[in-house]
Amino acid sequence: MESKRVLSIRDLEISFKTTDALVRAIRGVRLDLFQGETLAIVGESGSGKSVSVKAIMGILSSNGSIDAGKILYTDPETGEEFSIVDMSQREIRSKISGQRIAMIFQDPMTSLDPTMTIGKQIMEGMRYHYQVPVQEARRKAQELLELVGIDNSAKRMKQYPNQLSGGMRQRVVIAIALACDPQILICDEPTTALDVTVQSKILELIQSIQKEKNLSVIYITHDLGVVAKVADYVAVMYAGRIIEKGSVEEVFYDPRHPYTWGLLSSIPDLNLEEEELYSIPGNPINLALPFQGDPFAPRNRYALNIDFEQEPPLFSAGGKHRVASWLMDPRSPKVERPASLERRLKEMREEIGRNE
Repeated sequence: MESKRVLSIRDLEISFKTTDALVRAIRGVRLDLFQGETLAIVGESGSGKSVSVKAIMGILSSNGSIDAGKILYTDPETGEEFSIVDMSQREIRSKISGQRIAMIFQDPMTSLDPTMTIGKQIMEGMRYHYQVPVQEARRKAQELLELVGIDNSAKRMKQYPNQLSGGMRQRVVIAIALACDPQILICDEPTTALDVTVQSKILELIQSIQKEKNLSVIYITHDLGVVAKVADYVAVMYAGRIIEKGSVEEVFYDPRHPYTWGLLSSIPDLNLEEEELYSIPGNPINLALPFQGDPFAPRNRYALNIDFEQEPPLFSAGGKHRVASWLMDPRSPKVERPASLERRLKEMREEIGRNE
């Protein structure tokens, strides 16, 4: 049975007005999300990952505007379609945020109200969207705390965020996000503020809940190690544009864009005896300034002359795999991936094989 499309983003353009210039932060983003699927959006800070999903939630900052494109949400149960771009913030809050699409932010201390008990914060969405009686909301809140692995839920309901550990606070944030039974869960760097062992438990928890509730999940992350563990589909962003996308197997084990090569090469790996960790040279382009050609060209050791003149279209690499690089043009010279990256990809494939 074919999966239902729950989210469709088409040719999205977003800009921000600053005191000095207009910043074109998102440039022609196209993405689809299907029911039960996990989509990971990856890239360096400032690439446009978080801005894209904030547009979905209707929480762009006041100086931001959607200049073009569509964001269509389709309820998988009723088939009702919503054009988020055409909705007011009030409509998004009442019809979309929380009850259909929920978001987990990276720092639980900025997501939680320090003056409210944990119980009240979990119950708040249920009471607002569905006018659930207090007793029923309290019962469901306790069930949610147990679902996210917090014991002694009746006691925790009365506690405040500062009385919990970082890992427990993030579990509470997940419980709040699940309170109104959303169909899409957006996770914006959900484990960044946590130590490694807690990170793994939180990722396993989200995967477990996703499977149980058939949720569609979007991960926003710069950590490609996380992507390898959780994603079905990957979109790599650079300078406000998707420059490579495809299934996790296509992007991770057959990457075609030099920027993706750099991201994968920079993952720490204790199994490989390399003297120093690779880093992509240079800095991301300033989108407040005019530029010509491919914005990655100044950092790209494989750049062709045309890269400095014209931005590449998305070329097909077969299957769902799409790559915005002139190296994909049939007329371009053949360029091999770095030998060090090939060794790393081989190691990753073998690691996956051992774990299956």
